[in-house]
Amino acid sequence: MVQTLAQLPPGETAVVSAVSLQGANRMRLQELGFLPGVRVTALYESPFGDPVAYGVLDTVIALRRADAATIEIER
Repeated sequence: MVQTLAQLPPGETAVVSAVSLQGANRMRLQELGFLPGVRVTALYESPFGDPVAYGVLDTVIALRRADAATIEIER
């Protein structure tokens, strides 16, 4: 079963396995640090649940759930 970053509950950590976007959006996520093998932690959600803050490579990145759903993870 493939899980995505959008399904990761706050406080949990996972490893990125793939980014399923193509083109400029894929490059943007990779430049932010969402690369295969990198550990990502879901830190907290905004009050309405979107966006979600993720800890990646010693920084905090906020992603919309739609973007997080394109990042496959392994727990």
